[in-house]
Amino acid sequence: MTMTATVSPDRMGRSLTEGVWRLDPARSTVAFHVRHFYGLMTVKGQFARYEGTLDLSSDPAVKLTIDADSLDTGNRTRDKHLRSGEFFDVESHPQVRFLSENATLEGDTLTVVGGLYAAGKEIPLEVRAQLRDVGIDGEIEIEAEVLADHRKLGMLWSPLGIMRAPSRLIIRGRLVRQEGV
Repeated sequence: MTMTATVSPDRMGRSLTEGVWRLDPARSTVAFHVRHFYGLMTVKGQFARYEGTLDLSSDPAVKLTIDADSLDTGNRTRDKHLRSGEFFDVESHPQVRFLSENATLEGDTLTVVGGLYAAGKEIPLEVRAQLRDVGIDGEIEIEAEVLADHRKLGMLWSPLGIMRAPSRLIIRGRLVRQEGV
């Protein structure tokens, strides 16, 4: 994922290395974009239910768990198809997860290497996230985008090749320090 930040690396680094940070669903989005119709249009969707944490002192340092059934593209018929066995297979695999294997903070850039698990398969991802100190103690803005080949997750349905890979995964929002953990 790629993010942009303009904060002091010392303050950012010190803040993020202390404690557990939670992705605030009220002020965040977890979304996806897929090129469709031979790349001429983009289907956009997002997930309504998810949990994410960042704890640079633990392993895994980054965890994101998404309720796959909560996807919404604004088209009920499409959403039902995306929940089917041809894509997310939510009946057998109700969650999409990302777990880090390595996380490195350099200034305002968090680089995370890990695995994306969906529909019973896993693919490796390297995500670069931009962080920005918003000036409120215990809150940091995060913005990240990464390309993921959905075909490697078994999401192959594409009559006549109208759905193009890769998909763009997007996370934007706030990390809030979790108290008492």
